Amino acid sequence: MHASKLFDLSEKVAIVTGGSRGLGKEMAVALSEMGAKITITARREEWLAPTYQELQDQGSECLAVKADIAKPDDVQRIVAETLKLWGKVDILVNNAGMTWGAPPEDMPLEKWDDVLNTNARGTLICCQMAGREMMKQGGGNIINIASTTGALAVDPRIMQAIGYQASKAAIIVLTKQLAVEWAKYNIRVNAIAPFFLRTRMAESVIDRAESVIIQHVPMGRLANQSEMKGVVVFLASQASSYITGQVLNIDGGLSAW
Repeated sequence: MHASKLFDLSEKVAIVTGGSRGLGKEMAVALSEMGAKITITARREEWLAPTYQELQDQGSECLAVKADIAKPDDVQRIVAETLKLWGKVDILVNNAGMTWGAPPEDMPLEKWDDVLNTNARGTLICCQMAGREMMKQGGGNIINIASTTGALAVDPRIMQAIGYQASKAAIIVLTKQLAVEWAKYNIRVNAIAPFFLRTRMAESVIDRAESVIIQHVPMGRLANQSEMKGVVVFLASQASSYITGQVLNIDGGLSAW
C-alpha cells in the first residue's frame, strides 16, 4: 500500500462525541477531510447545529445527534441513528467531557459524581454500545481522549480539579484493558492524552496561569487545537494498524521529565 493511502478514511464511518466545538470539532473535521462519514454529538443544539452546517458546507457526509453520553439510552440512539444511515460504525472518538475545579479537601461530592459520570462512565457506555457493533462487524477502532493530567500530578497553581484527573486516569486504564480484551475481535483501542490546549473548558485556567504551565513544558508553548488533527487521523487509520492499548501524549515533552 502506498504511504499516502495509509491515512485514507474513505468509506469509513466515525462517531465523535462532543464533536460540536473545541478539540472534538477539530478531530471531526480532520476525519471528514480524510474521507470519513461523521456523526457528531453534543448536549446543546446551539453548538451542534453550526458545526453540522459547517461540515455539510465543506462537502462532508455528516449526521448530528443531540445526546448526553452519561445516559445509556442516548448513546444507544447515537449508535442506532448512525447504523440506520450508514450501516456500520468503524471509528469511535470518545471526546465528550466536563470538569469542575475545587481544592481536593473542598471538592463537592455531587460535582465529583457529575464529572466521573460523564467522563469515565460515559466513555465506558460509548465503548460498550459501539464495541458490540464492532464485534458483529469483525473489527473497529476506538480512540479515547484522556489527559496528561490523568497520569501526572498538576501544580496546584495551575489547576485543582481532582475529579477531572481521576476520570482521565480511569479512561487510561479503560483504554489499556479494552485493548487487551477486544484485540481478538480486531478492535483497536488507544488514547490521546493532551496537556493544556486553549479550549472553552481550559481557557480560564490558561488565562490565569499560562506562564506557570509553560514552565513545565520543554517545548515552551501550549499546543494548538489543530495539532490534534494529525494525531487522530493517524490513530484512526491503517497507518497505526499494529498499535493498540497505547496512550499518545500531546504535551510538548512534559511527560518526558
